[in-house]
Amino acid sequence: MARYIIRGGLEEKKRLEVLARVMWPTTSRLLAEAGVAPGMTCLDLGCGGGDVTLQLAALTGPQGQVTGVDIDETQLDLAQQAARRDGLENVQFRRLNVQDWIEESQYDCIYSRFLLTHLADPLQVLRQMLRAVRPGGLALIEDIDFSGHFCQPPCASFDTYVRLYRMAARRQGADADIGPKLYGMMLDAGWQAVKVNVVQPMFTSGEGKQIAVLTLTNIADALLDEKLTTESELQFAIDDLIRFTDAPRTLVSMPRVFQLWGRRD
Repeated sequence: MARYIIRGGLEEKKRLEVLARVMWPTTSRLLAEAGVAPGMTCLDLGCGGGDVTLQLAALTGPQGQVTGVDIDETQLDLAQQAARRDGLENVQFRRLNVQDWIEESQYDCIYSRFLLTHLADPLQVLRQMLRAVRPGGLALIEDIDFSGHFCQPPCASFDTYVRLYRMAARRQGADADIGPKLYGMMLDAGWQAVKVNVVQPMFTSGEGKQIAVLTLTNIADALLDEKLTTESELQFAIDDLIRFTDAPRTLVSMPRVFQLWGRRD
């Protein structure tokens, strides 16, 4: 696995909670269109703080079973607490390094959001996913094309954020623009009847507008470790981006998000 460029732990949990809320309208449509249904056994691969995992547990109901796996123990602990708080008894969380993951015909559905972008060999993981679902089982993928990120009016600090994120990803062996490549990867991995859709939330107000600032703040360590910027330059970009996103007449998008789903024969 490439090094995860975004700071983990509690701060990342907070960012992921915002991301989950603003993405839920489009993610929920994906789950419905792909056919996630009560009684299914599901895996949320790279679940982070478990926001989608808990939604899957609610969708699959008492007869279903959902497992969320991630490498970040802090987020897994917080996700388990949330499951207990919500009274969801059909969900569990466990620590997993996806590089070491091998399962055979265990799941009806595997969901993964914003994981493959961080992997050195995403095609291999798509093959592992194929092995891990039962015949007829589903894979649902959501991942980014960072090059499609935009704002209006133009903002130099926003452009700096996009450039630095993509550079940091490349330095760490990741691919910030993986989205358009995933259709071919899924076919190469052996998935059948693959479908693809593109969504791109954008915001003029509200918490979704803050995701760029939250992400830039949470990749600061990677940027400084790789000497892609200086502390003073980074702080200026963060402060200027805050001013831009707080202005009432500005518009900020998320990256383009590619949604794909396919079945195992």
